[in-house]
Amino acid sequence: MTPSNSSAPTPAWLRLVLGILALAALVIPTLLVVNAPKVSHRHHRVPPVALPNRVVPKEELPPVEPIAIADLTPDDARAFNESIPFSTDPNPAARPFHLVGAADSQERAVDCLAAAEVYEAGDDAQGERAVAQVILNRVRHPAFPKTVCGVVFQGSERSTGCQFTFSCDGALLRWSPTPAAWARAREIATMALHGAVFRPVGHATHYHTDWVVPYWSASLDKIVALHTHLFFRWAGWWGTPPAFNRAYLANEPNIALLGKLSPAHQGEAPPLEEASNLPVDLATRMAAIPASAVPAPVAGDPNVFLILLPKSVAAESFPALAMKACGERPYCKFMAWSDPAKRPPRLPPTGEQAMAMSFSYLRDDSVKYAKALWNCEQFPRPAITQCMRRALPPLPSPTPTVAAIPAPSTEPAPLDGVRRRTPAQNKAGAAAPATPASSSASSD
Repeated sequence: MTPSNSSAPTPAWLRLVLGILALAALVIPTLLVVNAPKVSHRHHRVPPVALPNRVVPKEELPPVEPIAIADLTPDDARAFNESIPFSTDPNPAARPFHLVGAADSQERAVDCLAAAEVYEAGDDAQGERAVAQVILNRVRHPAFPKTVCGVVFQGSERSTGCQFTFSCDGALLRWSPTPAAWARAREIATMALHGAVFRPVGHATHYHTDWVVPYWSASLDKIVALHTHLFFRWAGWWGTPPAFNRAYLANEPNIALLGKLSPAHQGEAPPLEEASNLPVDLATRMAAIPASAVPAPVAGDPNVFLILLPKSVAAESFPALAMKACGERPYCKFMAWSDPAKRPPRLPPTGEQAMAMSFSYLRDDSVKYAKALWNCEQFPRPAITQCMRRALPPLPSPTPTVAAIPAPSTEPAPLDGVRRRTPAQNKAGAAAPATPASSSASSD
């Protein structure tokens, strides 16, 4: 009897079916994973409105807008800030700044810069140096005021819309830095105002912490991150070194809010616009002047302008017209007249022409000088520091009088430089009482 075969071979068709099922078990899950819809695991919101992304051309001054923050949570803001790439353009260091002016004005500049450092960055040396550099960059940029205190406290008269939040949110009234922190901030400010440059921030004019998103951030070039702060410069020409060409006005205003920190700011505080010699809205006025109104320099000297003032330009806009005409020139002399008959064709003007001058602006970057002056007899100004000095009228000629003719003397005239004895000395041998002419002479 032949035994039964229990290990009969598997039919070929069954092996094929099993192979197909095994392959499908591998392929189908793989395809499902590869082609699965992408689901974002980050629930960050984008800002509620579109952010601007416009490069301001060289012919147009960029606006300085009050800081406005998008309505985002700190995590959402950090995610959005990370999505903005850093600029790949060069990041050159700013030129050294050298403070000039009267001693009291220099003290106020140091105080304003130190206050911005310590209130914006805290007692952190690197952060304070970065803040100081941004402020000095703004002082040199035509879109901002030309004093340190003017930059720091720009917009501080408003409860919102200031450029540095500590200047209008009550921080100066709520707390004060420790004496040691204040001394360190003033030391850093003094070094920055006398040539120290913080290279990492380059020509940055804006910064913010990474947990907020200002609406201007997408329109600027992000250039560096320091701790939790991001630093930006204007895109295009306005962020390049040639744009930072304005001279410092060495007439720092008195900031009453800083009186508790420094005696240099105690007493009555004049308005910022009076202390700075130039209108505070200069940037806006420059932008409003059309290119067709900008005059040309005199023939043969590209740094001198002798112009007739357009009737369409108001007195407040004379500095804007001058600065727009001067452009990037490190030295510029701008003189203007309202009377066409008094405008000289070349330098120097005559005395009568100089007295009739309506407005003048002089810039000399080599000595850090810039000054605008009005003829206040023609265009009254709110501050005497904005007025030209007027020549005093000539004194009346004195009426000639006939001098009495002295009687001829019978004594011989004395010789100059020879000490002589008086008659009293010759007779009595004693010196006569000293006279103004002989009191310093010694006896023979």
